[in-house]
Amino acid sequence: MRVHFHGAAGEVTGSLHEVEAAGRRVLLDCGMIQGSPEAERRNAEAFPFEPTALDALVVSHAHIDHIGRVPLLVKRGFRAPIYAQHATADLMPIMLMDAASISEGDAERHNRYRRAGEPEAQPLFTREDVAAAMALVRPLSYDARTEVLPGIDIAFREAGHILGSSSVEVWADGRKLVFSGDLGPKGTPILRDPADIDRADLVLMESTYGDRLHRDRADTIRELGDILDTAWREGGNVLIPAFAVGRSQELLYWFARHWDEWNLSRWHIFLDSPMASKVVSVYERHADLFDEDARRVWRGKPDPFRLPNLHFTQSREESMAINRIERGAIVIAGSGMANAGRILHHFRHRLDRRQTHVVFVGYQAEGTLGRRLVDGAKWVRIHGNDVRVNAQRHTVGGLSAHTDQRGLMAWYGTISGSGDASHPPLALVHGEDRAREALAGEIGETFGVHATLGRPGLVLDV
Repeated sequence: MRVHFHGAAGEVTGSLHEVEAAGRRVLLDCGMIQGSPEAERRNAEAFPFEPTALDALVVSHAHIDHIGRVPLLVKRGFRAPIYAQHATADLMPIMLMDAASISEGDAERHNRYRRAGEPEAQPLFTREDVAAAMALVRPLSYDARTEVLPGIDIAFREAGHILGSSSVEVWADGRKLVFSGDLGPKGTPILRDPADIDRADLVLMESTYGDRLHRDRADTIRELGDILDTAWREGGNVLIPAFAVGRSQELLYWFARHWDEWNLSRWHIFLDSPMASKVVSVYERHADLFDEDARRVWRGKPDPFRLPNLHFTQSREESMAINRIERGAIVIAGSGMANAGRILHHFRHRLDRRQTHVVFVGYQAEGTLGRRLVDGAKWVRIHGNDVRVNAQRHTVGGLSAHTDQRGLMAWYGTISGSGDASHPPLALVHGEDRAREALAGEIGETFGVHATLGRPGLVLDV
C-alpha cells in the first residue's frame, strides 16, 4: 500500500489523498481549497493524477474543504463509485448544489462586466455536474467493513466532527491505513464522541488545532451567554458567521438548552441560510446518530430547530429585511469563514457600529475575511466597498468542531502499531505548519514517534 499526498498537506483546506493498493487507486476526499482569491484559483488547476484512472473515491464528511471538488472530478472524467456514510451522502447534494450556484453566479457576474478582449469566465462546476456526481454515491453505515474493490476493504468510524463525519479504515495488501478525517472534541453537543481505533500500520491525522488547547466548554457557554446579554444591554445585534453544517445546529442546541437562563425569548433569531435550513431536515432524519444528551434536549421544550422566535430566511429579500432591525437580532449566516455568503451583507451594514457584536465560533483560514477580522483589521473590503470595523469581535474557541492538541493526542494514543510497535507511524495533514510542528513535537516527546508532515508530492509506503 502506498499513499500520495496531494492536498491539505501544509494547509487546512483542499483535502486530497491518493492510496495505491491491490493494483487499484482510491482517493480519500476531494476537497475545495479555501482562503484568499489566489488560493481559491488553484481549484481550477489540473488534478495531480488522471481522474479516469481512479477506481473509487471515499469521502470522510460533507464539509466543502473535503468534498468541494467532487463534481469537478466527475466533470473531468471520474466515473467510479463514491463511498460516504449515510448522513454524509444526504448532506452532499445540499452542500455541492450551493457551491455550484455560487460558482455559476460568480461566473455570470464576471462575464456581465468583463472588459473587451477579456476571456469569458466559466464556473468551476455546474449543478448538472453535481447531479452526475451524486449518481455515483454509494452510502455505507458506520462500523460496517465493506469490500469496495477486489482486495480493498473500508469501514467508517464515528469522528464526532459533524453529522456523518467519519474516520476511515482501509485494509489492503495485508496492511491497514487509518485516515482520521476531521475529529471533533469529546462531549460535542448532538454528536457522539470519536470512536477509538484499535490498530494501524499508518495513520493520517488532521492537525488543525495541533498547537493549542480549547477553552473548557462550560466556560465557553458562559461567555456566549455573557456576549448575548452585553449585546442586548448595548442595543445592538449579534452576527455569527457559521457553517451550514455543524456550528449552526450546535448554536441552536445551546439556545434551546439555555432558553430561560439567557432570556432568549426577547431576541429575534435568524438562521439566514437556505442551505442550513435544508441541513436541519437532514439532522432530523438522522436523529439516531445523536448522543444521549441531545436526545434529552430534543425531548424537552423548546425544540432547538423549532424555537418560537427562530426565523428560517429563504429569499434574498427576507435576508435583506433583517438589516432593518436596529437591535435585538441574532443572525447566524454563512459562510463560516466569512469569505462568501449572506454574512457579508450583514457585515457591510453592521461592522461600522460599536454596538454590533461579531462572534466567531469556528476556524478562520489564512486569507479569509474572518481571519482578518479575528486578527484585528480596522478596515475590510466587502463587495468592493471599504468598511470601517468598529464592531466588537469575540472568538469563542470552545465551540470549535475540531478537537485540540490534547484531543488529537488522546485519539492517536489509543491506536496500537504492528508487531512490537506501541504506536503506528503517523503523517500529519489538514493543518498549517505551525500547528503541525507543535503537534509533532508533543507526539515525539510523549509517544516516541517521529511524525511526518505531509507535503504535496510526498509518497509514503505503508
